[in-house]
Amino acid sequence: MRRLASFAATALTIAFAGPAFAGEAAYPQRPIRLIIPQATGGGSDTIGRYVAMRLSEALGQPFVVDNRPGAAGMLGAELVKQSTPDGHTLLLCAIDTITAPIVSRRAPFDAIRDFSPVTQLTVSPNIWLVNNSFPAKTMKELVEMARAKPRQIDYASSGVGSMQHLGGELLNRMAKVELAHVPYKGGPPGLVDVMGGRVPAILSGTQGALPYIKAGKLRALAVTTTKRFAAVPDLPTVAEALNLPGYEATNWQGFLFPAKTPRAFAERVSAEAAKILKEPETRSRLATLGYDPVGNTPSQMAGVMLAEQKRWTEIIKAAGITAD
Repeated sequence: MRRLASFAATALTIAFAGPAFAGEAAYPQRPIRLIIPQATGGGSDTIGRYVAMRLSEALGQPFVVDNRPGAAGMLGAELVKQSTPDGHTLLLCAIDTITAPIVSRRAPFDAIRDFSPVTQLTVSPNIWLVNNSFPAKTMKELVEMARAKPRQIDYASSGVGSMQHLGGELLNRMAKVELAHVPYKGGPPGLVDVMGGRVPAILSGTQGALPYIKAGKLRALAVTTTKRFAAVPDLPTVAEALNLPGYEATNWQGFLFPAKTPRAFAERVSAEAAKILKEPETRSRLATLGYDPVGNTPSQMAGVMLAEQKRWTEIIKAAGITAD
């Protein structure tokens, strides 16, 4: 009887444990669709495709990449929001996934409510740049000129509501200046106009800025991360250059599932992505593009998203930034 009772207890334990282990082993059951809400060939697309390729090897299922650009990434994100929450549709998200709905007059989703966080893949700064003939040689000199000439010094960005636009508004607010915003349809045309002297300054993403910096075509003043960035180690942060603790306006990429996706699926993908991001080959590829790897947990990713949403909502509402 004792032996029978012991066997029964063991069987009961396995019965309760079995479904959890079986569920983990069964995921994923078919190809995973990765929606990238940007056009092919850019930094986000390159990062997404590389990590997807490596995750396919780790998870034993192919990843089908589907580029759906438009509306600051909201078109692709909305597709993921509406998909079945079974772990087989994944969104390559970015900071725009948080900020674009706040800026939009017709927000199709809320990044916190409508998605399940998986992991933050990368982070990179924006970089303040000026034309080589512009009098300001440092970030401090740019701010001093802006204080002396309110609304008379323009800065370009990649568009209304972009992180580059918001980084400029954050500087205006924290440094108590009034730089005038000039939006472009993307970073490249803005960089060309700054190089040509038609606009004196620009806040640019790292990938677009680095070739101009390396070629000596534009003067870099500061990065917008809280720590100096390895790709441009001699550049100070805005925070240290201006003694503005807390100034930060970064770009990042990550993965999101639709809301209500089982947490175990997010944790599985997060754990495998973290391993990939620690590999020297991955770190080297990202450094070439101007990104640092992250690879955090779903809970940590949730904290990042919540903090970003709270912070940028305040900036956007205070500056009255809206876009269709």
